[in-house]
Amino acid sequence: MLGYHLAFLLLVVGTTAFFSALSVLNVRYGKRALEREREWVTSRLDFDDLDRVAAYQQATTQLSQVQTWVTLALVLAALYSGALAAVVDGLEGLGYGPVVTGVGFFAGMVVVLQVLSLPFDAYDTFVIEERFDFNEQTPALFVKDLVLGTLVGLCITAALAAGVLWFIATVPTYWPLAAVALYVAFSLTMLVVYPRVIAPLFNDFEPIETGDLREAVERVFDRAGFTCDGIYLMDASKRSSHSNAYFVGFGRTKRVVLFDTLVDQMTLEQVEAVLAHELAHWKRAHIWKQFGVGTLRVGAMFVALWALLQTSWLYAMFGLPETAYVGLAVGALWIQPLAKLSRPLENKLSLSHEREADAFATEVMGGGQPLVDGLCRLTSENLSNPFPHPWYATFHYTHPPIPDRIRYIQGLEDGSPESTDPAVADGA
Repeated sequence: MLGYHLAFLLLVVGTTAFFSALSVLNVRYGKRALEREREWVTSRLDFDDLDRVAAYQQATTQLSQVQTWVTLALVLAALYSGALAAVVDGLEGLGYGPVVTGVGFFAGMVVVLQVLSLPFDAYDTFVIEERFDFNEQTPALFVKDLVLGTLVGLCITAALAAGVLWFIATVPTYWPLAAVALYVAFSLTMLVVYPRVIAPLFNDFEPIETGDLREAVERVFDRAGFTCDGIYLMDASKRSSHSNAYFVGFGRTKRVVLFDTLVDQMTLEQVEAVLAHELAHWKRAHIWKQFGVGTLRVGAMFVALWALLQTSWLYAMFGLPETAYVGLAVGALWIQPLAKLSRPLENKLSLSHEREADAFATEVMGGGQPLVDGLCRLTSENLSNPFPHPWYATFHYTHPPIPDRIRYIQGLEDGSPESTDPAVADGA
């Protein structure tokens, strides 16, 4: 049993330490790169204060790392102190059966994790985001979001846990296949339910029916050969000045959502270019390709959990009863580090999709400058790190770093893979 404990700690603690080291390396690398390319960053990205950019990256990274290690320490303490075993024994003593008991167990985990993250979320919102002039959220709205988010999380967790645990009880040999089918059905349902039921619980969505913005959006649709009646402006500014846009749904349920902060911070042409990029993910079937890959990933995780649930050492390590919900919870601790280490494989597909989307937007806009300007504006307004460390980007970035994207877009225009922008061409 000692060997299992050593392997477990090496995997869980070692992986966490590896990613923490990457985060520290990334912050230092980005700060040095900002200084090295000060002239280009100031002129191209319109950063007024490079120290502010570096400080924001450092503050958010430090908070994230503290939260990660505190959470890990508490999880290990619960396992090795026998606290988790005591909780499970108490639940088993209630006699409600494996499905109902398992749903209660996972619902409790949602609440516990929410409580653990509360001080970190509050510090992030009211200290870090406030310090860098991003926060617009009031304490009352923060509490409302916390309560609603927890309730939504509990409902989703209960539904999925009940389904998977029922499959394990009724079709123990083939339950991974049934669980994957549940995942597919749930994901497709959420594409319709989320924008119409869940998202309106947190934000107001105003249909864009007339005016310059509507005309700009329709111009992009016409050029892209795209139809969508649902175009909405979301009141993101009541929480933060961060900006973004997204596309959700399929068929007649398609919906385009623009943050009001995005519209306020960009010119109409830049908004068009960003929107054209988002539409490319639909036109080029990126959404369904990513969905397919995600389904395979989930399937592989279920198969791994199926194998782990057949062992006895998984439960014996921490003195736990051999019941399905316990196996799923402890097994996930083994699988999560492996999933994180495999991220470069998933990111590679996403990076290729982002390049295709940039090429599509450049074609739709008749040139790459509007998209370049829009991306630079997003980077500037969000104080994003334009120069991530290559190793950090490999594991964390689903989009190419901004200098790479500029170089690629400029190469599309002049027919050359090399950028005419010296700082970008140097690969800063």
